Amino acid sequence: MNFDHNWQDSFRAMVKSPKKALRNVRSGQRVFIGTGCAEPTVLVDALVARADDLADVEIIQLFTKGDAPYARDEFSDTFRINSFFIGQNVRSLIQEGMGDYTPMLLSDIPQLFNSGRLPIDVALIQVSPPNQQGMVSLGISVDIVKSAIENASLVIAQVNPRMPCSLGDSQVDVDDLDILVPVDVPILEREVEPVHPISREIGRRVAELIPDGATIEFGFGRLDDYGRVPHATIEFLHHKKDLGVHSEMITDTILELVKSGAVTGSRKSSDRGRIVTSFCLGTRKLYDAIDNNETFSFRPTEYVNDSRIISQQKKMIAINPAREIDLTGQIAADSQQGQLYSGIGGLIDFNRGASRCRDGKSIITLPSTDPQVTRSNIVPHLSEGSGVVVTRGDVHYVVTEYGVAYLHGKSIQERVMALISIAHPDFREKLFQQAIEAHFLRPEFSEIGHAFFIPPDKNLRTTRLLPDGSQIDLRPVEPTDESGMRDLLYNLSEQTVYHRFMSRQANFSLQQIHQFVYVNHRHETTVVASIPEAYGEHLIGVGKYLLPEKGSRAEITLVVRDTWQNKGVGTMLYEYLAELAIANGIIGFTAKVLRENQRMQIIFNHSGHKVTSSFNQGMYDFVIDF
Repeated sequence: MNFDHNWQDSFRAMVKSPKKALRNVRSGQRVFIGTGCAEPTVLVDALVARADDLADVEIIQLFTKGDAPYARDEFSDTFRINSFFIGQNVRSLIQEGMGDYTPMLLSDIPQLFNSGRLPIDVALIQVSPPNQQGMVSLGISVDIVKSAIENASLVIAQVNPRMPCSLGDSQVDVDDLDILVPVDVPILEREVEPVHPISREIGRRVAELIPDGATIEFGFGRLDDYGRVPHATIEFLHHKKDLGVHSEMITDTILELVKSGAVTGSRKSSDRGRIVTSFCLGTRKLYDAIDNNETFSFRPTEYVNDSRIISQQKKMIAINPAREIDLTGQIAADSQQGQLYSGIGGLIDFNRGASRCRDGKSIITLPSTDPQVTRSNIVPHLSEGSGVVVTRGDVHYVVTEYGVAYLHGKSIQERVMALISIAHPDFREKLFQQAIEAHFLRPEFSEIGHAFFIPPDKNLRTTRLLPDGSQIDLRPVEPTDESGMRDLLYNLSEQTVYHRFMSRQANFSLQQIHQFVYVNHRHETTVVASIPEAYGEHLIGVGKYLLPEKGSRAEITLVVRDTWQNKGVGTMLYEYLAELAIANGIIGFTAKVLRENQRMQIIFNHSGHKVTSSFNQGMYDFVIDF
């Protein structure tokens, strides 16, 4: 799209100065201001300059990145703020009750305008200069701006040659505008913030959930002092293949991801090969990259945030931040402890769309605590004044810096176990007791709280290959493994049960299952071997060693699911446990093995360590020295 350099002559009747243009605003009107970095700052300043002549003007916005001079105390009688998303520039005003916040799904806002339920008198927007066909581009912010243009009685456009020409569905006929105000000023920019270490760790964990060929949304909500947690994921995606992007917002971080070759969009179900978004917050570098670039497709919110369109993608991954979650899975995202902070935005749109699509994942991220580590963001009940944005029935993945919890379809007890496991260790004991007091857990669970209070080392997870090439994940057992452990034990053959437990038992008590799962990491180590499934992990083996209070050798036991026996899983579990034991100063293992259990005898005898054994009453006693 090439600009018509003579456009001011072509549309002379529409051209006005900022001062003359804003004379058309009257008291009592509702004025829409363009979004984010596309805020028409010259028009805003001209509006504020008329403050003494106006009264009761309602400012409607999604959010803006400028200084928001209309939000200053001295203009409280002239301008009233009504924002769909609470940005930093108006947050204090709204928290003090001097401005309004309208909680809305982002996808619903255009219909709010279209229906006439929220009439717009004046829209202040920013566009590129017209081309030879009389079309302007909305540039870096299409979102709800296009709907505002269609529904406003008067549209005043700040026409700026520095506005990039975005492609997609971002063009507007100049005849749909009423007043053109020529300017030549810098477009607002937003530098990429340094990634907080906690955000980086959350991003790393989220990236592990994203497969090749996935289409990703990066939510634009944020937690103060932590930056935009979803965007912290991007640095861990550079090695992925054929990723796509369908996201309400993009930032400069997308450029490095594209440069790495990870983003091709070649497997997208729609808009193949294109990065679909509705607005961007970035620097001139991003704006220049967007300009006339067919790779980027800027579309209105009613398309980008339509959950039906989102759900049509294959492997749609939605990543959105929250402020607080209770132990049953209710999520507060726009508020906390009586304070309004942000907005609903596209969280629900993408949460629903991604969870309904084939192989999709909806991921909620949040740091486990506030920055001062004085308050847990995982709580037994949402704090007073924290509004539910995602219900407990809609939540799927929750990720903190301590791990991943999958909640959808899980019981309250399973949710409690999963969420305490990813809470900050300083708060786990209290959360555990509060869960028992709230009757989320049975009273007898008070005996196994140590499994939460002393978490395993998060760096012990590893991935290894079996001789046949199968990829196996090895890690310490977690409290959330109870159902998986129950499935493993009850699917063992009678022979395997006899070899492991030295009995013909057909049933396992709750206490026996708990002994595998709820481990005191000071004295014992239990590890599991698993393979990934669509919604979690499938346990195929478990190994354990227990160190006596007075002793330097630990007793080891292993069991492998029958369908995975004779493939090297038992050997892999043994080697992994031996590595952990040696690192912890243990000098060796002991084990009791039935004469019939030849597989276990082979594992120990071929361990590569010094092995001695004695036979007594149908059983071998092994002593293994490292």
